[in-house]
Parts: sequence; C-alpha cells; structure tokens
Amino acid sequence: MAKTAVVILNYNGAQYLEQFLPSVVQYSDTAEIIIADNASTDQSLAFLKDNYPDLRLIVFEENLGYTGGYNEALQQLDHDYCILLNSDIEVTPNWIEPITNFMDEHPEVAACQPKILDYQDKTKFEYAGAAGGFIDFMGYPYCRGRLFDTLESDLGQYDDITEITWATGACMFVRTSDFKAAGGFDVDFFAHMEEIDLCWRFRLMGKALYCIPASKIYHVGGGTLNKLNPRKTYLNFRNNLSLLFKNESGTALLWKLPFKFVLDWAAALKFGLDQSWDHAWAVLRAQFDFMRRLLSNWKKRRKIHFQTTKKVSNTKVLLPFQYFIKDKRTFDQL
Repeated sequence: MAKTAVVILNYNGAQYLEQFLPSVVQYSDTAEIIIADNASTDQSLAFLKDNYPDLRLIVFEENLGYTGGYNEALQQLDHDYCILLNSDIEVTPNWIEPITNFMDEHPEVAACQPKILDYQDKTKFEYAGAAGGFIDFMGYPYCRGRLFDTLESDLGQYDDITEITWATGACMFVRTSDFKAAGGFDVDFFAHMEEIDLCWRFRLMGKALYCIPASKIYHVGGGTLNKLNPRKTYLNFRNNLSLLFKNESGTALLWKLPFKFVLDWAAALKFGLDQSWDHAWAVLRAQFDFMRRLLSNWKKRRKIHFQTTKKVSNTKVLLPFQYFIKDKRTFDQL
C-alpha cells in the first residue's frame, strides 16, 4: 500500500475532473489516488469509469458536504498521510514529496499545505490558503499573501518553510492518525472554515502545522460557492462564531464573543451599503443560527477542553482595524 493517498472529494464536478485530474495522475506516481463522490448527478461517475477505471472510487448515497464526505472517506483509509485535494486544482511536478518528507522528519506535525497560487493569474496567491493561514485574536482568518479579499503577487517573499495556524482545506496534507484522533471535521460546519476549526483542535492537542512552499499548486477557487453567493457569507460568519466559541479559552471568550457580534454587525452594514442587503441578512441569519446551536456547540467545547489542558494563542493582530482603518494590505505590513 502506498504511504500517501490523494483524496479528491467530488460533487457534480465532471468538468473539473476532466480538466485537472490528468495533472494529478501525472505527478502523483508515489501516491494512491482516490475519488470520493458526494452523490453526484452529473457525468462524474461515467467519466471516471470510462477514463480512469483503475482509480479507487468511494461513492456516497447522499451529499455529505465537505466535512462529512472527507470524514467518511478517511475512516476507510489507513495510509500514513492523506492529501485532501479540491477537484479544481492543477498540481505541479514534485508537489507531494517535499511535504511528506518534512512530515516524516517531524512527527509532531499534524498537517501541512503547499503554496497556493491563482489558476487564473498564476503570478498571484489564491484566496483559500495562499502561503499559509493565521488567525487574529478575534478569530478572523488571514494568510501570508492574502488579507480579506486583497491578494498579493508571488515574488518569492513567502518561500520559507513557516509554522502556521491553519492549513487550507483546498489542499491539506494531514497525518491520518492525527485526523482520526482529533475526531475529523465538525460535520455541522458542512463547508467553509472547517479546516480552521480542525487545525485549532490539532494545536490544542500539541500538534504543529506548516506551509512548505517548495510544493506549489494552482487553484481555481469558488467551485462550490463563489463569494457573490450569500450562502457562502452565511456559512463563513456562522462557522467563524462556532470555531471561536468551541476552541477559545473561557476567560477570553467572555468578552470576545460579544465584541465579535458587534464587529459582525458592522460587517453586515458594510455588506448592505457596498454590496448587497442579501449578504447583510446572511450575516444576521448566521448569528441567529449560531445562537440556536449554542447547546450543541457547548457540548463540543466541553469535550475539546476536557481532552486537553494545553493553551494556544493566535496572533495579537486585530485584522479589521489594521485593514480597514490603518489601510494595511499585505501580510508583512501587519
């Protein structure tokens, strides 16, 4: 059995499989490639059976989302490493070994990511992960190479191996045993920020995460939900509240959660004035649904903090203030 599995979760992505699977097959000869299908209704399965009959196929009877799909798939796998790879990604030569070799040498590392560039403009970083993810002290995620919607050009400024706070779910190299020990993704997230939540739990377990830029991929992005879709706004804001509530220390949460609500109200107003009141309503609906799920999240929080006494901290940056008030637009300005 191969040490590494490349696991592509597919839902009605026949066009992406046709476009990007060839590069994965060409440049992943040391790994087993597995397609996990979330009950697609397009031509995905027919395409795979006709063109890639030797690839392992896991088929679910219903759409389990990103979280449930990967949880179910990885429960069936015993490889040392699983690479959770979006179907809309073009990989490059030698994209696997720099990361798996690093993880072989560092058993304390639970997950890593490559450098992620924009498939449409390969000189720029891509939104979902860029050169490694971080979280500000209020729970807002950002990346080396991406603050909110501002993307930097890749000039080699982030080519060093760096410990990070979260690794992108678009292309996450995860140690399979650590994924299972952490309980996998929170299925209630369904999609968006589930990898940040998982990585926070990894850190509470005493594990580390890294970006290894010697590995490079190109990501289309927005293949499931693009940023113009209010449902994406809803999931991002709801899940951001959940990950903060579940993982933050108790004393900090007492003041951070109310402050976070106020910041989200400000974001809703900005959405309404600048973009669409549909997005503003999505933010308010996200807060309502977060409150509705409070008991469920409280049980998850108790389990997480019962299992570990380790304390972790995020960066001391307040990203909205630095970005919107002080007009800082690049990672190295923070």
